[in-house]
Amino acid sequence: MPAFAAPTRDQLFVLHSLLRIEGTGLPGFDDLDRDFTSAILDEAGRLASDLLAPLNAVGDREGCTLKNGTVTTPTGFRAAFDEMRAGGWTAIDCAPEHGGQGLPHVIHTAVQEPFVSANMAFNMYQGLTHGAYSAIRAHGSDDQKALYLPRLASCEWTGTMNLTEPHCGTDLGLMRTRAEPQPDGSWRITGQKIFISAGDHDLADNIIHLVLARAPGGGEGTKGLSLFIVPKVLVNPDGSLGARNAVAAGKVEHKMGIHGNATCVMDYDGATGFLLGGLHKGMNAMFTMMNEARLGVGLQGYAVAEAAWQAALAHARDRLQGRAVGGARNPDGPADPLIVHPDIRRMLMDQKSFVEGARALTYWGALLLDRTARTDDPQAEALISLLTPVIKGFLTDKGFEMTVAAQQILGGHGYIEDNGLSQLVRDARIAMIYEGANGIQALDLVGRKLAQDGGQAFMGFIALVRGLIASAREGARLDAGLLDPLGRGLDDLQAAAMTFMENAASNPDAALAGSSDFLHMMGEVALGYIWVRAALAAIEAEEAGGIDAALREAKVACARHWLTRHVPATALHLARIRNGAASVLALDPDRF
Repeated sequence: MPAFAAPTRDQLFVLHSLLRIEGTGLPGFDDLDRDFTSAILDEAGRLASDLLAPLNAVGDREGCTLKNGTVTTPTGFRAAFDEMRAGGWTAIDCAPEHGGQGLPHVIHTAVQEPFVSANMAFNMYQGLTHGAYSAIRAHGSDDQKALYLPRLASCEWTGTMNLTEPHCGTDLGLMRTRAEPQPDGSWRITGQKIFISAGDHDLADNIIHLVLARAPGGGEGTKGLSLFIVPKVLVNPDGSLGARNAVAAGKVEHKMGIHGNATCVMDYDGATGFLLGGLHKGMNAMFTMMNEARLGVGLQGYAVAEAAWQAALAHARDRLQGRAVGGARNPDGPADPLIVHPDIRRMLMDQKSFVEGARALTYWGALLLDRTARTDDPQAEALISLLTPVIKGFLTDKGFEMTVAAQQILGGHGYIEDNGLSQLVRDARIAMIYEGANGIQALDLVGRKLAQDGGQAFMGFIALVRGLIASAREGARLDAGLLDPLGRGLDDLQAAAMTFMENAASNPDAALAGSSDFLHMMGEVALGYIWVRAALAAIEAEEAGGIDAALREAKVACARHWLTRHVPATALHLARIRNGAASVLALDPDRF
């Protein structure tokens, strides 16, 4: 496997030079100076490189096994999980009353990134647990919070999310798993769930499944669904473990990637469950977990691409191949390194500008979540709601593309399993599918988020970007050649939205046919926006002595690359959207 080093320097740039987290004025942010965050991220990076990365290939090679009703994780996973748990890394932003450290979500996000880059499959065990913690914290009773939250925060127990069934995935209204009320206030859960990440394993003493099921009286569709806490092992009133519940892993799936995570078929045979949140309000409770997970999956998209880029960069520097067109760069050797060739540099710059821009966009999204949670800021809440499908969908689509580009740089070596790029490509591919396939993210963006509250969030985003362009022009810190593409991209984005609005009533298929193009348009613009901010922040940070000239030059160069080579793709997407659905729907289903 390729060596991995956490990108701590760039993480600190984003947190302190770009987002300036210590100066936000948000509750709990005053102590987040660079020394404090640097100490946290340095140690997280060390764990990622020394503990988790060496297990990545092990997990891919061994996978998880189900034998005699017991799921076993790959060699070394249990010891590593114990070390992560003992260090408190699973509870960075969990509440102090639950044993957590109470740090902001943006710090949790920054800590998670190197863990994902080093070993995505391993990190999913605690990542899903964090989602279960958040759902119970938001919707659980006081007794449920007292019982489950401290144990989930510490990962003494882990958690899952159970939605998908053999006959339904996105269309949860077709769900058949049923819940029957019992005299003691509990429920009997019966049905089968599939594709359940971390559904069963040997890393924790108990697994707390959050299960969507249909309870009597709720009617058809999603309005009839409720969410239930279903422990793998029943819990006694004093918190000790009791009898095994009637839930079991029926199968561990053999998958394309993330072999180290146990993706299970879960069978519920009258298992005891406990209602979480209101009866027939399960979707509301589940979306607390799903929205957090979607931002986490967006992070997976670029974090795996970061690991792939590091491997590609090392290979491009070391591999001798051909001569530079302008003359030998390595005259004493038989050939020049790959990195001198323009097409290799193109791919490396694509990757670098994407990964660093995606990191900044994701951390900004996490900061918006903190602002929402700590101040009840409705504008921040509306903006992150709008951006969530973009972060999930665009960053995972492009993250996979960039991971494949890294593999391409290695040539035949990238195709050989021993060199690790094949695993990264296979692992990255799942991020485009789970937590709502990216086509669904596009439909959510166009069908729900775009027009929500009269389009206020979208118009607010447009105003935010236009305001940045105007202030950058006035300050004359960046040349017009860098700003103009963002302005044109924003014009294209607005024109696409107007096209949808003008045709929504008469031709709704046109909007749906163009939804993925719109998601990518908005992703290109969102990264363009954050790159302008990053370039300005780098210039100011160098002047203040916070960074050196090399970093400032690299940031401005990457901003220019993204804005001039990627943002112009909005014109292509707009042309497709204006083309409507005619070509997409030209053939009847039986003529394919």
